[in-house]
Amino acid sequence: MTPVLVFDIETVPDVAGIRRLSGLPPELDDAAVRDWFAQQRRAATGGDFAPHYLHRVVAIGCALRTAGDLKVWSIGELDDPEPELIRRFFDGIERFTPQLVSWNGGGFDLPVLNHRALIHGVVAQKYWDWGDDDRDFKWNSYLGRYHTRHLDLMDVLAMYQPRANAPLDAMAQLCGFPGKLGMDGSEVAAAVARGELAQVRDYCETDVLNTYLVYQRFRLLRGEIAAGEYAKEIAFVREKIGMMGAPHWQAFLAAWQAA
Repeated sequence: MTPVLVFDIETVPDVAGIRRLSGLPPELDDAAVRDWFAQQRRAATGGDFAPHYLHRVVAIGCALRTAGDLKVWSIGELDDPEPELIRRFFDGIERFTPQLVSWNGGGFDLPVLNHRALIHGVVAQKYWDWGDDDRDFKWNSYLGRYHTRHLDLMDVLAMYQPRANAPLDAMAQLCGFPGKLGMDGSEVAAAVARGELAQVRDYCETDVLNTYLVYQRFRLLRGEIAAGEYAKEIAFVREKIGMMGAPHWQAFLAAWQAA
């Protein structure tokens, strides 16, 4: 069985990068820099969402399904710097060569990781293989939009048409899964500023598991697994969650039972 790695990232504006590019006076504190940048973005684009290269990665959630186990975790420790989180993520790809699965990973998560890895000098050889080292990657790499070694479920289900994109929260709930718990992406920066990174990591992990569950429904949709296999996998996920004592997993299981 090829390992399946579902991933999701959480980010905040890169204040240090904004300072460097904008030449702001050093007496401005981080909050003032963020406010200034948001105003500039609203004036230029109508919104305050930062460009991909100015997102600092603060959490990477993963779900790894192997032949005998399912593990869900946040990469690194709470105080690990961004380069360490990114390095560990790409080291996992180097080690397992997994099937990558995401929700909007092609539109956001991977471009952010690509830019930030370049900035920090992170090596990601297997991820960037276009077939030069492994001929199998010539026709199915992690980088091709229409390749399947990285499966962006949102993009595929929308037939690569942005106007048809659906949010993970809505699709997870419509499929009978819990959907988002605790917060959404727009609240991450404020939570990190309040010192609530642990809660952000928990939220990211639940997003990853929602994505994994929707991925199983997608496998059923395309006939990759039969109904019995699908039911068995869903029961396996429920069992694994039941063994996790952390409060966010108990809340996830309760929300799933309610759904």
